[in-house]
Amino acid sequence: MKRPRAVTILAWIYIVVGVVSFVYGFPRHAIHADDLLAESVRLSGIIAGAWMLRGENWARWLAIAWIAFHVALSAFHELRELAVHAAFGVAIAIFLFRPDAANYFRRKADSSNSPA
Repeated sequence: MKRPRAVTILAWIYIVVGVVSFVYGFPRHAIHADDLLAESVRLSGIIAGAWMLRGENWARWLAIAWIAFHVALSAFHELRELAVHAAFGVAIAIFLFRPDAANYFRRKADSSNSPA
């Protein structure tokens, strides 16, 4: 089954945003525990995108967790930021759980569970 275009676009967005934020946010001087946590969250976006391209269902869930984490963080900022992240989260969930996307991720899961 061919990968749905929405999954391809979202996966590449996750990869690009993850790489740019990882490089831009990388600590320039002393590294603290908060820096490692932030970089690991950025890296998880890259991982989610890369493995969504491969059809891994867990990567779809990681992408949802990633945006949900950002929605939760936005709750401590301006209402507008929360609204934007929440809207992105809803849109991402819709695209990743549409029937064509669900079939794409299910296909990979089904083929890995079948006997060789």
